[in-house]
Parts: sequence; structure tokens; C-alpha cells
Amino acid sequence: MLQCAPLAAIAPHVFTSRALTLRDRADEWTAVARSMGVPVEDLLLVKQVHGAAVATALPGRARPWTRPDADVIVTDDPAVAVGVRVADCVPILLAEDTGTAVAAIHAGWRGMAKRAAIAGINALQKDFGIRPERLVAAVGPSIGPCCYEVGQTTRDAFHAAGHHDAMLDQWFEPRSGGKYHLDLWRAIRDQLEGAGILPANIHVAELCTKTHAAAFHSYRADGERAGRLLGAIRIRTS
Repeated sequence: MLQCAPLAAIAPHVFTSRALTLRDRADEWTAVARSMGVPVEDLLLVKQVHGAAVATALPGRARPWTRPDADVIVTDDPAVAVGVRVADCVPILLAEDTGTAVAAIHAGWRGMAKRAAIAGINALQKDFGIRPERLVAAVGPSIGPCCYEVGQTTRDAFHAAGHHDAMLDQWFEPRSGGKYHLDLWRAIRDQLEGAGILPANIHVAELCTKTHAAAFHSYRADGERAGRLLGAIRIRTS
């Protein structure tokens, strides 16, 4: 399991590795929840749909938690941990610098095009009054620009979503045959900065899941057999 040192000083969190599959084995989920200091029923996830919808987990929510269709989950409840699962997509964890609220965000290329990370920042601001400049962001292992080949339709989707060509030229490196290598790490850094997070507070692991498929799950490397990595975070309680 991995942690980001600057974020760890603010909020307990974890990025898991290939040591856990995190599909159907209850004992693995129990172990992860225990490592986060919560019961397994208080490790709250979402039903990820490659969008930018936000789920808010408040202390007075209905129980048990039913996973809503969303790719962002925010909370100010100290009794829970929130998380997202990935297998090449980008897991993003956010925490306010005094630990009053946290977020977990799942962003593949579709979520990046739809500005899922910005939706998470906006939700923290709207629901909890968190100013973006007070946030610390940790971006976990995900597919890197070295390995993420995409087609013209992907670039076109970003353009249709309103991203400027000058920015897309920084994110998409042309390759032969009408292909591109997409730099999700740069894209997420640019989006987080654009939403108001200070550059010094953005920490990108830059660990490619496909390159390091022996350590991390990767759909591009393993296909349907791929397990899942989890990024999870909670508010510091002491």
C-alpha cells in the first residue's frame, strides 16, 4: 500500500497495490477497511460510471450506504472512509489542510474530459465551504503517457467538452497512424491548478500501472482479468 507524505500529514489515506485484487473477496475489503480504521460498512464507495457526478456522504445519511451512480464522493463525516477503484484510470484524493473534509475521485479519460476532479473541488466548496487553495491533492498510480495510446475520437471528445486546443496540444502527443499518447498526469495537474489548488499542493505519483503491472493492476496489461486498485481517504480524528 502507498501513501503520499504531504497528504498523510493531513488525512489518513491509502493507494493499494496488486497485493489485493479488490473484487469479490470479503476478507480483502475487511482488511482495507481495518487499515483505514473503519468498519467495512463504513468504507463508502460509488458505482462508477465514467462521468462527473458527485455523491455526498453526510453524517445523517441513510444506512446502509447504497452506492450511487457517481465518480466523485465527498464527506465531512469522521466516522467513514471514502474511496474509488481503478485499473489504469486516475485515482485522486483531496483533503482540506485542517482535515475538515475529504474527497475521492475516479477519472479516466471520459471523467477527465467531463472535469470530474473540478466537480469534486466545486462540491467541497459548495457543501462544506472549502476554499480550493486550502486543498492538498494526491494523484495515485495510473496509466502514464508512455503507454496510454488513444485515437482521434478521444481527442475529439475533449474538444467537444470545451477544452481549448492549446491545452489539448499539451495533453495529446501525436503518434503515427492517427494515434496519440494521452498524458493524464499533466491533464489532471492542469485541471487541479485551474480549479484553484496551489501547484505546491498537487502531488502526482507518476507511476504507470501498465509499465509496473507486476506491482499494480492494469486493464491495458491484463484485460478482463485485471483486479482493482483502491484510493481511499478519511478525515483525521485525532
